[in-house]
Amino acid sequence: MTSIPAKKPNFLIILADDLGFSDPGCFGGEIKTPNIDRLAAQGMRFTNFHAAAACSPTRAMIMTGTDHHIAGLGNLIEWSRASAQAAGKGKVVSTAPQRGMPGYEGYLNERVVALPEILQAGGYETFMSGKWHLGATKERSPTARGFERSVGMLSGACSHYAFEPPGSEHDMPGFMTTSHIAVHLEDNEYLKELPQGWYSSDYYADKMVTYLKDRTERNETRPFFGYLAFTAPHWPLQAPPDLVEHYRGVYKDGPEALRQSRLKKMTELGLLDPNTKAHPVVADEVTDWNEMTDDEKAKSSRAMEAYSGMVESMDINIGKVLDELERQGELDNTFIMFLSDNGAEGAAYEAYPMIRGPLLEHLDKYYDNSLENIGNPNSFVWYGPRWAQASTAPSRLYKAYPTEGGVRVPCIIRYPGFKTGQTVDDFATVMDIAPTMLEMAGLSHPAPRWKGREVVSMRGESMSSWGLDGAPMIHEQDFVQGWELLGRGAIRKGSWKAVFIPKPKGTEKWQLYDLSNDAGEINDLAEEKPEKLKELLTLWDQYVLENGVIPLQPELGEYIEALDEQMTEQGWMEYEFWRPGAKQNPEAFIRNPPRFPSQKKQVAA
Repeated sequence: MTSIPAKKPNFLIILADDLGFSDPGCFGGEIKTPNIDRLAAQGMRFTNFHAAAACSPTRAMIMTGTDHHIAGLGNLIEWSRASAQAAGKGKVVSTAPQRGMPGYEGYLNERVVALPEILQAGGYETFMSGKWHLGATKERSPTARGFERSVGMLSGACSHYAFEPPGSEHDMPGFMTTSHIAVHLEDNEYLKELPQGWYSSDYYADKMVTYLKDRTERNETRPFFGYLAFTAPHWPLQAPPDLVEHYRGVYKDGPEALRQSRLKKMTELGLLDPNTKAHPVVADEVTDWNEMTDDEKAKSSRAMEAYSGMVESMDINIGKVLDELERQGELDNTFIMFLSDNGAEGAAYEAYPMIRGPLLEHLDKYYDNSLENIGNPNSFVWYGPRWAQASTAPSRLYKAYPTEGGVRVPCIIRYPGFKTGQTVDDFATVMDIAPTMLEMAGLSHPAPRWKGREVVSMRGESMSSWGLDGAPMIHEQDFVQGWELLGRGAIRKGSWKAVFIPKPKGTEKWQLYDLSNDAGEINDLAEEKPEKLKELLTLWDQYVLENGVIPLQPELGEYIEALDEQMTEQGWMEYEFWRPGAKQNPEAFIRNPPRFPSQKKQVAA
């Protein structure tokens, strides 16, 4: 690598979807990820980097540098519109009080200005390909938020082969409505069909390469901001068969064997203190590996093989983009961040009464989840909480929980001189990405006004001085960071963290942990240190107030009963793309959901 570039840097964010902390080889995994490993070898690895507990909230924070409750994604719109959509995440609580409220619009709202908007106005070319999930209409699209070129997948999940079973459109359980259709906008036009042989990771990376090549053909001199947001390895677990074949038999000993292997490798790589005690696996809702039949074990391990094939495919496609940057001579002038949007996905949808009956009947009728077919286009499987906790270990739990397993994510930065060759344990969050890039671009955030409207400022901190100039830390030593999703909450000050998790995954009481010597969040100090817990809960109340959080549990703050108008689960998403005929005539399925004023006092952000 050369010395620090003198000209304005390009920026490239590469975002994985539900990738577990130790999945990449450079973070302890056995999955083949030579290109991600290449980024780490030529850059730096974070071991203490944090996201939100789920996908669109994290994406909102990346795009705005502020908390997702402020930006319009206080919850996933799929979960706030239908409480049962989150049934696979533990205790089901009613999300009705959030519907239509400020901060829960389900798209980037008017209170924020997006990073690509600022960069574009500041002289950058901007483009993205992949999962958007921050609004499904043309008014909420990547184009509307500053991307000059884009192809954006609008929903939270889709078939990676765009497979839609014939006849299923009139026979759809609630869970599947927003979970399998590959609905896209390209340059602000709805795509009514996708190319033959479409596979998500190939398509998104090829688009990114096309955008980069087009720059050279136009002799474009502006620096660029690129956003490559894969939908992999989010379920359904589907991957090219030749890649899945690479992992035949690798997982035959089950998730606990994998968990121990990953912990050992992380220790060898210097990513984990050998004295760290890993949190016990919490997975009572599914059968223990040792109690499974041989057929159940085979299908479970095959799902993990398909998952690994997805990660390898993503890595291959990352390599295409890196190779194109190198071919153009722009690799060392591009600030590259690779990260996951949350912890590994551990939901066991088959175990939850509110959705399992209709869902499993639908899958049996329209999909082939036989052993030999798992991973193919007409299969639809997930891998469950035990495999997820193999990759979040030593941390507690997984996606959708504010424990470390849900919010600590693998993160790499590659840029000449930016802590090159180091593994760092400094605390940082996805809200720090936008401030970092703006500072490196020599641009300022426009708050308090942008294009005639009031906008909030960023809450994150720039990493630039820390990474390039030797500043001692990104955040002050006693930084404060909060998380909330689905009636679970956490507040952290320095190494102290208070966590509230409802039963059955938690105690339904606030717990207290000292992460400096308890990374697994095992030793609850709430009774031993009541004053410290009280201090953190005061900060929690402040977090709720400042960010407009609508608590779904009384223990999290003022509980507000839902309005009569919020009790319906219909009509909260602006584009009902799952309706028969919607892909061919999108405008006929655009809705105008009701909006309500806040019922609680808020503090200016």
